Amino acid sequence: QVQLVESGGGLVQAGGSLRLSCATSGRTSNFYAMGWFRQAPGKEREFVATISWPGRTSYYAESVKGRFTIPRDSAKNTVYLQMNSLQVEDTAVYYCAAGTTWRGASMTRADAYDYWGQGTQVTVSS
Repeated sequence: QVQLVESGGGLVQAGGSLRLSCATSGRTSNFYAMGWFRQAPGKEREFVATISWPGRTSYYAESVKGRFTIPRDSAKNTVYLQMNSLQVEDTAVYYCAAGTTWRGASMTRADAYDYWGQGTQVTVSS
């Protein structure tokens, strides 16, 4: 069975950095997109970043553009979210997602994905 496991969350001071990992296992050969979303308490899940798989194209939410990147290691079936210059507003549970169809910019929508990880908490303090 397909499994996505996020790790790397934690507590960090504003201005600091964290790297989240999303390790995939199971039948992943049909993955064409990997994405990151986040959800803060009382808010809807929002798009953070996505990359085609293997990585050819990427998109970022305007709020994280220039601060976050999505390194990937196709050989290890792992995608990362490198978060720099973190802000208090970045505090949320971060989720990794995998899609079996690449739909370009439409991959900014949560309903474009077929599998989800359990989430990892990122807390940014001032």
